[in-house]
Amino acid sequence: MILRAVPTLILLLVAGVLVLPVLSVLGSWSQWDAATAGILREMAATVLPDYLWVTLQLVVMVGIGVVALGVPAALLVTVFDFRGRRAFEWLLLLPLAMPAYVTAYAYTDFLQFSGPLQTWLRATFGLQGRLLPEVRSVWGAAWVFSFSLYPYVYLLSRTALAERAPQLMEAARLLGASLPRRLREVALPMARPAVAAGVALALMEVLADYGVSVYFGIQTFTAGIYKAWLSMDNRIAAAQLATVLLALVMVLLWLEQRAQRRLRFVGSATARASSSEARPIPLRGMRGAIAWVLCLLPVLMGFVLPVGFMLRPLSADWSVLPWDRFLIWTWNSVRLASITAVLAVLAAWFLAYSLRRAPTLLRRWAVQIVSLGYAVPGAVIVVGLLLPVGWLQARWPESGVGAVVTVTIWGLVWAYLVRFVSVALQSMQSGYARVPRSLDESARMLGATGVELAARVHWPLLRRAGFAAGLLVFVDVMKELPATIVLRPFNTDTLAVVANQLARDERLGEAALPSLALVLVGLVPVILLSRTLRSERRSVDAELL
Repeated sequence: MILRAVPTLILLLVAGVLVLPVLSVLGSWSQWDAATAGILREMAATVLPDYLWVTLQLVVMVGIGVVALGVPAALLVTVFDFRGRRAFEWLLLLPLAMPAYVTAYAYTDFLQFSGPLQTWLRATFGLQGRLLPEVRSVWGAAWVFSFSLYPYVYLLSRTALAERAPQLMEAARLLGASLPRRLREVALPMARPAVAAGVALALMEVLADYGVSVYFGIQTFTAGIYKAWLSMDNRIAAAQLATVLLALVMVLLWLEQRAQRRLRFVGSATARASSSEARPIPLRGMRGAIAWVLCLLPVLMGFVLPVGFMLRPLSADWSVLPWDRFLIWTWNSVRLASITAVLAVLAAWFLAYSLRRAPTLLRRWAVQIVSLGYAVPGAVIVVGLLLPVGWLQARWPESGVGAVVTVTIWGLVWAYLVRFVSVALQSMQSGYARVPRSLDESARMLGATGVELAARVHWPLLRRAGFAAGLLVFVDVMKELPATIVLRPFNTDTLAVVANQLARDERLGEAALPSLALVLVGLVPVILLSRTLRSERRSVDAELL
């Protein structure tokens, strides 16, 4: 009986370690005292309304922006056929490789008062003063987020539109409905859940952001959490602010999952292949040119121009580039990302295997809670991780827990795992879905133990899923900023941290090198995603033929 309970106990232990930061944030309300209440009252009377107002502005503007960019692009590459459509199918994904804070650095360097654009305009036309709005503003942040995050809406909307109920579209055509009416009253309503899911994902990224808001100097909830922690030196107040931010994220996550469930009612690929309505509608002449421009604009603003803006200071003076330190920053980033990726894959493999072997209610709940980690902002994780560590250090100073978490890399790896294990878990569960359960039954009949079943039967079939999971975690860790800034040990700067520090010091020429390195790393999952989508399209085309 005890031996049977061991796997469940280990599963609960792993889940508890990964969920502990979130639980400690929620438990911060039990540590209410007069000092905390005073700070919160002061913040509520001064800065908290600004946090709410700025965050609300960003949410509304970015929501409108990603819909305005993502839905038309998805509609054009899915429903219509024009020159360059096949290329735009994957080019529109490129902004996913650009961290939002890198895009912010690039646009600031180019558009600011002393930037090349305004300098050229003043010199050419004899103008004076500021000629463009201040890019470091809420509007500038909304611009950056919209062009960085619209691929979430584009990707999900494209999938939904590609699977638009062909029979209904065909029936509407036979009933005399024009193409705009068919799109407006049949296709787009069926894609609405996908649009809602994409918007929710984009807004979760906005709420979790730290680099853009701090660099632009706008007062978001994340900035407020760090201010309460670092400036006011009150961890409890920071944790309670983090609770509010966590609640907002959870609402968005609920909306995203609700929208994803509604996507199940969209048409199937088989139905798509059986209808002539699945064939794209040709666009030629002026209409084709307009479609081409509308697809080019997001790619240009979200990827091509930011990369070009970062290359300009990089190529202007190569002597300022710290090549020797760049290798150290790269090694730190690669080391942390590699360790986290390996541990995340092992943890995700164990969780997925435990759930597959005995899908009890307790195990399902544990895995479900762990899978929500990606939605938790880095600032919340940092606060939630340091709260119990500080409590243990105060009670048992001789334990050295605080030193292990803050002086070594393991506290940072812990924070990474809390946030990114869910990425690996999703990939491993998808891999297990393709492994038939008959193999498990055959292995048990041949006397295989649980460890042998996982190692000798499952893992050879899960290698590709494990590699994909590790790669995704690796890339996410390379780009992660909020947790790394606070938890990194002394002299362990990463590419993301250095790029942020150099940009804040207005040393954008030096910041260009680590920023472009992060973009290059971010291209890897985008390439893999585009290859996956391309292979799916080939299979659909084969069905149509």
